[in-house]
Amino acid sequence: MRRDYIDATGVRFDGSGRRVGQAGAAQRLREEGLAAVLHGGRITSDIVVSDPNPGRGPLAGFANERALLESVEAIYSHVRATLIRERFPLLYGGDCSVLLGAVPALRDAIGSAGLLFVDAHEDATTMHESTTGEVANMEIALLLGLTGEHAPEPLRTKLPALQHDTIQMLGQRDAKYREQIGVGSIADRVRLRTAQELRCDPEGITADATARIANKVAGWWLHVDLDVLDGEEFSSCGAADDRSMPPGLTWAELTAVTRIALGSKGCQGWSVGVYNPDLDPDGYDARRIVAYIAEAIEGI
Repeated sequence: MRRDYIDATGVRFDGSGRRVGQAGAAQRLREEGLAAVLHGGRITSDIVVSDPNPGRGPLAGFANERALLESVEAIYSHVRATLIRERFPLLYGGDCSVLLGAVPALRDAIGSAGLLFVDAHEDATTMHESTTGEVANMEIALLLGLTGEHAPEPLRTKLPALQHDTIQMLGQRDAKYREQIGVGSIADRVRLRTAQELRCDPEGITADATARIANKVAGWWLHVDLDVLDGEEFSSCGAADDRSMPPGLTWAELTAVTRIALGSKGCQGWSVGVYNPDLDPDGYDARRIVAYIAEAIEGI
């Protein structure tokens, strides 16, 4: 990845249908200096969707359904076009649902796709198991084809987009949360390294994970969900169960993971999500995210 080839695009979408929430992340990050740290990269127009609706939609019962489907289609078109132009897409803002557009776009642009998924949660809840309809809890299940047979268009024809051996998961620590909602782990089907494991050797484990993906596919996507950070490091993700979780990563550990990933063979795009500016009135966490992005791409 060359820094001057980055196309950074904000995603104005909140999976739960809040009026601002994660939909306000892109603007806040720009206000706190994102453009200045891209070093030759450029800010492109935001992905904008319909006004939010916190209810569950009529097509598949997804929360904020109309805006979600618009977001998936817009991200798919944008990422595919960006890759064809041989630029490096960076999506910032929104939540994990961005992957439902980005990963299929990568597959269709270059012929195959993998995913390095850095997140506190496995996000493999099925449509049947979900009690909220929030797709950010089920996007991995959708991408792997573990659910989605009743997903509406334009989503269904994009899925599945991953094989079990083309995804590597890092930083998960949601065992207690999954137990509470009655959802099993997919660690028996995909390679997963917990937050506790990752903290022991962030660089080595990440290098191993990226090499495994690169051996399977022509290119892969890096997704960073900021709830992978420990609650003492970052408190603006809004994950209600964070305090019940085991310790997460420090900023330094996440930066090390990200630098290794971005510099590894086959990395074709990057998304950074789950920042809620409503929980960050003084902008401190926004400035820390901007600093993290700057540190992650420095020297690459």
